[in-house]
Amino acid sequence: MPDALRSDVRLLGELLGTVLVEAGGQQLFDDVEDLRAATIEAYEGNESSLEYAQALVESFSVKRASEVARAFTCYFHLVNTAEEYHRVRSLRKRDHSVSSDVQAGPKTVAEAVVQLNREVGIAEAQRRLAELEFRPVFTAHPTEARRRAVSSAIRRISDLLGQLDDPRGGEIEKDDLKAQLLSQINVLWRTAPIRSKDPSPLDEVRTIMGIFDSTLFEQLPKTYRAIDMALQPGQSGVAKPMTPAFVKFGSWIGGDRDGNPNVTSRITRDAALIAAEHILLGLEKHTRRLGRELTIEAALTPPSELLVAMLMRQRDLDVDRMESIENRSPNEPHRQALLFMAERLKATRLRDADLAYGDVSDFLDDLSTIQQSLDQAGDARNAYGDLQHLVWQAESFGFHLAELEVRQHSQVHRETLEEIDRVGDGSELSERSREVLDTMRAISAIQLRFGERAASRYIVSFTQSAKDLESVYRLAQIATNGNPPDLQVIPLFETFDDLQNSVAVLEQMLTISEVQDLLEKRGRRLEVMLGYSDSSKDVGPVSATLALYDAQKRISQWARDQDIALTLFHGRGGALGRGGGPAHRAILSQPPLSVNDRFKVTEQGEVIFARYGDPTIAARHINQVAAATLMAGAPSIEKRNDEAAQKFAPMAHMLDSVSRQRFLGLVQARGFPQWFAHITPLEEIGMLSLGSRPAKRGLSVDSLEDLRAIPWVFAWTQARINLTGWFGLGSALAAIGDIAWLQEAYRDWPLFTTMIDNVEMSLAKTDEHIARRYLALGDRKDLAQSVIEEMRLTREWVLKVTGHSRPLESTYVLGRAVQLRSPYVDALSLIQLRALEGLRTGQNTPELKDLLLLTVSGVAAGLQNTG
Repeated sequence: MPDALRSDVRLLGELLGTVLVEAGGQQLFDDVEDLRAATIEAYEGNESSLEYAQALVESFSVKRASEVARAFTCYFHLVNTAEEYHRVRSLRKRDHSVSSDVQAGPKTVAEAVVQLNREVGIAEAQRRLAELEFRPVFTAHPTEARRRAVSSAIRRISDLLGQLDDPRGGEIEKDDLKAQLLSQINVLWRTAPIRSKDPSPLDEVRTIMGIFDSTLFEQLPKTYRAIDMALQPGQSGVAKPMTPAFVKFGSWIGGDRDGNPNVTSRITRDAALIAAEHILLGLEKHTRRLGRELTIEAALTPPSELLVAMLMRQRDLDVDRMESIENRSPNEPHRQALLFMAERLKATRLRDADLAYGDVSDFLDDLSTIQQSLDQAGDARNAYGDLQHLVWQAESFGFHLAELEVRQHSQVHRETLEEIDRVGDGSELSERSREVLDTMRAISAIQLRFGERAASRYIVSFTQSAKDLESVYRLAQIATNGNPPDLQVIPLFETFDDLQNSVAVLEQMLTISEVQDLLEKRGRRLEVMLGYSDSSKDVGPVSATLALYDAQKRISQWARDQDIALTLFHGRGGALGRGGGPAHRAILSQPPLSVNDRFKVTEQGEVIFARYGDPTIAARHINQVAAATLMAGAPSIEKRNDEAAQKFAPMAHMLDSVSRQRFLGLVQARGFPQWFAHITPLEEIGMLSLGSRPAKRGLSVDSLEDLRAIPWVFAWTQARINLTGWFGLGSALAAIGDIAWLQEAYRDWPLFTTMIDNVEMSLAKTDEHIARRYLALGDRKDLAQSVIEEMRLTREWVLKVTGHSRPLESTYVLGRAVQLRSPYVDALSLIQLRALEGLRTGQNTPELKDLLLLTVSGVAAGLQNTG
């Protein structure tokens, strides 16, 4: 472990120990230490130590077990915080300039442009850069196990670590910071780790606003600037930027009503209002600050004719207000213009129609007028310095902050139309059908107030035919009396069968008149969404990965044949069983033609905070994803991926066939759903107040179809089995059997490389000794044995393919993190097993339920992922 990180972990651990003694006495501290020592010895191979640890847990009262679990959970939060800060510390030491080792794989936009210059020429590289688009879409899927209060305490601890790391601080200051750290760790210890009730959709909206307010609004233009400085060293800030505002945010929070009855048309409207309030306040604040600072007199920097005309228009809008600004800023026309623009932004927020901007494009036109005036007067530094940051913010966020996307299940649309055809669209409609129509009206209202960009995308879950898309257009017509909002209805292909039929559905889609109009209006741009979660639950992780690749390849070729500019929207989750894993590598393994300088992906739960919660990490993530998005279309990358897919097609066929048969043999076994619910905390996860969306589509666990993908993944993770990330792969690799061929594929086939590396990561977080104890809770030795055999087989063959002696052997940082945590996670797992066994044998007490939920939160923190 690096010395700086070791020092932080030791300090935080010692301070937590002090809190434990103060709060629970020396005996609590000793119990925690005894369990910690035993699980460390067990992790190092001492089986008797694991038995001792289990016996120790059994000896605890429920109250003491809860206190110990809470201590380990706090420890994980602190270690995670230390590691995140160390990552920030390391990133800050790196230079943003172009690396000389470009062949190793561009990790920044500037490096990607250098590589593209070599492959396609400077002009084409610049065109691709101008077309670059990264669309992260934040979702409210319930995968963040931490309370907001816990996250806030963690952020304060992280800030204090940063201050303590400042070499300029003296000993007295450092002692004070350590005292503050101790106080905040005490707060963390005493804060209830689990929500007492489900958050509402608007609670989720406000939580995500914290990310925009604290990180993204300020950091995004700084990220653009860092990229621009690398692209044009010495010129950025005094010349027109080369870096476009390529990030456009989306949000399902308050818009995704698929299976969430808590999201209503009123919620959707309120979500849009909250987001607009935040961005308009931010733009107003920055515009006013720039206006106050731009004290440039006209004599040295004369205004352009366009700026003079703009000032006259501003005076016409409000003479008194303009005169007041002129009196405070005499002979400072650029300052006057900006200060009046700030007043217009305020009016836009407060709905003062006489002064408000009609659209963000009007605001951007005014900013452009000021920039051009400054540039013409010889002040390029002010034109393209801080003022450009405001331009980038307005271009990226608009007046809506993030486009609110609506999602609903195709079956809901079908049933609503059937009901309308039967009883009409009046008051006799059911509440659900009225809500469908009200949603269309809400979209119209949002577009009318904030512009078309604010809410135009409508995603149809489980799209199975073009009629599922046509239904949305018809419902929009009915709801608005023939004056529908501007809609992009996006098909979402989720199951294995739907992925197979995707091109046929898209072909039918082109016959819909609204789609034809949309293509003509938007330059033949079309969006298609692919679901990773349900396909994996449907046929297993290996077959799903291959099916998704094949679907992308076929859809991309269809789009090319139809002269359509395609954007594939990837519905990925945080966990490997839901399409998670390193985004940069995943993008570079996509089929030719499938990226085309555009990447759109869902970001959810703990992934949002991990990638965007810290400004430095957010900047690095955005830069890496954008670099990969550019490089995915490089001739060298497309050629490599296409040749590898053809060369290893026979292997892909066998991987698909064998893994799917093995996976279906398990999940389709008699009684599997009930057994799965018995040996994991599946049903209890539904009691954990993770989000506003229910964990199940129905009420039973008699069928996996009833179960959402998130708890399916979450439950296996909690049981330390991680089955959704690897099951079936071992049998498929063993069936192929040719180690040399497999190692060649691992070296030359990016999709296979990514798959193997992700499975290796998943296996590193499994623990056979702990898993056996969960499996023993059920009475199906056949199913338990099947899981253990496949786990061993997968581990054996993955290590053969990689040439490693243990999982993550060559991934130093991640391997170290997993090894550090695993013994401590084992301690929590043993406590969870005690609670789960009690609940399964009829000890259905509130105390045991609370203990179980506490350990669920702790294990999630330890493994750093839920669903």
